[in-house]
Amino acid sequence: MKTIEDKTANRAKNNLKEQTPFNCRPTPAFISASWTALFIGMISFCVGLWNSSMWLNEKGYYFTILMFGLFSVVSVQKSVRDKLEGIPVTEVYYGISWFTTIVSILLLIIGLWNADLELSEKGFYGITFILSLFSAVAVQKNTRDIHFLDRQKASQTP
Repeated sequence: MKTIEDKTANRAKNNLKEQTPFNCRPTPAFISASWTALFIGMISFCVGLWNSSMWLNEKGYYFTILMFGLFSVVSVQKSVRDKLEGIPVTEVYYGISWFTTIVSILLLIIGLWNADLELSEKGFYGITFILSLFSAVAVQKNTRDIHFLDRQKASQTP
């Protein structure tokens, strides 16, 4: 009969994940798809702004939200990855990164909610914004993976 300590020890062993070295280089197809999605999202958003009948200050507001959102999600991805790689990241910076990401999305939602635009236009801006944010994370991840693997390969080569 197993004691409580034996059960706890076995449970702890089962919960430990085996550490395997990271060696999955992103495929050229995924890298291309990520960059393509980023450019399609950003260019579509900007072309939509350019062709809209909004005031210039409104166009500036939406463009600034796009840039703010892109910077925020790249910052979140970087801080998450730094933590995984054991690079120190302050909790303040990590928290601010998440906060600014959420704020950028909320500012877009609030702006579109109050905008005098057709529902299809609001949907267009929302989708291109989210596509841009998601693909920026994918591009940053691919860049970081490639850099990490290149550094790892260089340190192993005599």
